Amino acid sequence: MRYVFYFLLSVIFISCAAIPHQSSKINGVSFVASRGVVDSTHVKPIMNINANAASVMPFGFIKDMNHPEIIHNTDRQWFGETRSGAGQYIEALHKEGINVMVKPQLWISHGEFTGLLKASSEADWQLLEASYTDFIIEYAELAEELNVEVFCIGTELEEFVKNRPEYWHQLIKEIRTVYTGNLTYAANWDEFWTTPFWSELDYVGIDAYFPVSEMQTPTIEDCIKGWEKHKPGLKNFSKKLDRPILFTEFGYRSVDYSGKEPWRYDRSMTSVNLIAQNNATQALFEAVWQEDWFAGGYLWKWFIDHHKVGGLQDNQFTPQNKPVEEILKVHYGKY
Repeated sequence: MRYVFYFLLSVIFISCAAIPHQSSKINGVSFVASRGVVDSTHVKPIMNINANAASVMPFGFIKDMNHPEIIHNTDRQWFGETRSGAGQYIEALHKEGINVMVKPQLWISHGEFTGLLKASSEADWQLLEASYTDFIIEYAELAEELNVEVFCIGTELEEFVKNRPEYWHQLIKEIRTVYTGNLTYAANWDEFWTTPFWSELDYVGIDAYFPVSEMQTPTIEDCIKGWEKHKPGLKNFSKKLDRPILFTEFGYRSVDYSGKEPWRYDRSMTSVNLIAQNNATQALFEAVWQEDWFAGGYLWKWFIDHHKVGGLQDNQFTPQNKPVEEILKVHYGKY
């Protein structure tokens, strides 16, 4: 009997050893802030595509570039953009087993690009820095309180970072005193090389709108070829810093030339091209997701009222109620 037991044990061991190890990835979505509360019916569609993570994005607002004070957590904001709303979203996601990244973001009046945010005087720099610290520490404290897995210290703030690096080094130290989880920063795809504080964070965060194809309807093959231009640099950068790369945002619109300038969201692009979105998305998964240096990412973007958004006539980023949703489900299910 003893020999039978050991024989069976050896068979189980050999069988398990024969199963290839598949490392887990952050298979995330960017969970857009809304007016109302979230419950399990809003989280279920995320689970249906095998996502295991979501970014929650409270907002701060700057009314005037010439007076860059950040206003946040006010009763004039949507519920999901405030501290109480972000907290409620986090709890609803955690309840269903979804990990969370808190990613506070800025909106500048008239939709001006945050990468251009900088002050014109020392007094204004002090105003910006003081208000940004208040903004970010508020949400770092919330992240710690609710055991959030990842905290993002900023999003696409190239000029702010370039002009005031010492402020950012000090801010990271201050965040570390209140938050004990993993830290990242969401740098734009074309400038993350110059961010000076990656060694102080846990992930190299990139909003990954890399151009990958010039075709009107990009093919999977062409997009994979496009990724080959970017992958060696990403791999070497990760190795140099000894930090995994996390796509803090990624995604493609269902529009013509979706792989050419994936960051474009303007309404002048009016076509609907679902195949373009499918192929660019599939290529990203095939080209990048299995790489050892890659930690995963958060798809841009996922709205709370799933049944009311997206669809076959929508040409924006969301994959909801489009064919690409099945591609996400399949690939997220592999990791």
